[in-house]
Amino acid sequence: MKLATISDGTRDGRLVVVARDLTRATQAFNIAPTLQSALDDWDRISPRLADLAEALEHGAVPSMRFHEHDCASPLPRAYQWADGSAYVNHVELVRKARGAEMPESFWSDPLMYQGGSDSFSGPRDPIRMADEAWGIDMEGEITVVTGDVPMGITPQEARNRIRLVMLVNDVSLRGLIPAELAKGFGFFQSKPSSAFSPVAVTPDELGDAWDGAKLHLPLHVDLNGKAFGRADAGKDMTFDFGQLIAHAAKTRPLAAGSIVGSGTVSNKDQDGGPGRPVGDGGRGYSCIAELRMIETIRDGAPRTPFLRFGDEIRIEMLDRKGRTIFGAIEQKVEKA
Repeated sequence: MKLATISDGTRDGRLVVVARDLTRATQAFNIAPTLQSALDDWDRISPRLADLAEALEHGAVPSMRFHEHDCASPLPRAYQWADGSAYVNHVELVRKARGAEMPESFWSDPLMYQGGSDSFSGPRDPIRMADEAWGIDMEGEITVVTGDVPMGITPQEARNRIRLVMLVNDVSLRGLIPAELAKGFGFFQSKPSSAFSPVAVTPDELGDAWDGAKLHLPLHVDLNGKAFGRADAGKDMTFDFGQLIAHAAKTRPLAAGSIVGSGTVSNKDQDGGPGRPVGDGGRGYSCIAELRMIETIRDGAPRTPFLRFGDEIRIEMLDRKGRTIFGAIEQKVEKA
């Protein structure tokens, strides 16, 4: 089934069940008023939501036109937002661009940071920043929403705790990151509010593109109407979602409604080298920083600027028949 949260002036919005083709929706308040309340009692609530979704498909319940611009992020706020860096190709390029060797442990122990989860942006909300010099960048990623996860869970067991799948634009301020990391205490100001896809879907909606821990479809990232990235989310993913969830839960349990991210989706080129732009026959990039890294490695300095006021981004994923799965994240960069 597909679920969304409609903005209604409250903090957590109201839950709706959405048709598979994203054209219609039906209210779910009689079952669960919000997505978080559904996740809190998932074993009891999800079968009822699934029945409502089936009735919606058959036109057996009242419905309304579904508009993506009416949506908040499926979880407008969450108990946990833990973002990994599952595509080690991306990490390797970051370090190579600054002439640093990558520790061998990065291939066996995932990187992860704890992001702010008290105020996510809506999928059509602008990215409002005070200064272009902060190095505004998008990061196209896949995320999963978990049920309750006990501490010390194994990666295999963790797969069974995945309730929903979403996309995210994990906005980064590249100009602020170096000074923050130099303090030795991680990200904070350099990671503003993230925006998630209009729709969250249960894994069964993904068919054979979902193998239980990875999503094997290209992630479409467009910049100002032009194809910027088409990286395959299932390729070059060193750590799957089972491993990422288990990593997050090594020393603490995770509450239902926790969001775990893949990190920037990134592919190597077919010859094993850095990825090439879409216009050159490659899979492109899911963030500007990766292209700048490749330019630095190749030319000695980056040429592509970070996002500027007025720039527009779009992040979306299509199924094998070319139909949108999660709806689109569409954001314009504006001056705060």
